Amino acid sequence: MRTTLELPDTLVHEAMSLTRISVKTELVKYALENVIQREKIKDLKNYFGRVNLDIDLNKLRNR
Repeated sequence: MRTTLELPDTLVHEAMSLTRISVKTELVKYALENVIQREKIKDLKNYFGRVNLDIDLNKLRNR
């Protein structure tokens, strides 16, 4: 998908130097992948301690 973006040069140069990515397209892809991964992890953390599997440990141990 072709998209025209207006990105601040300072942010782009800083991100390129930190990631050592020299192509702007690859930098944007990398940033999007990281945002998606971070948000998925955040969603998983919301389930911590809330999943009820209804497992009887004693029954499983006696198998």
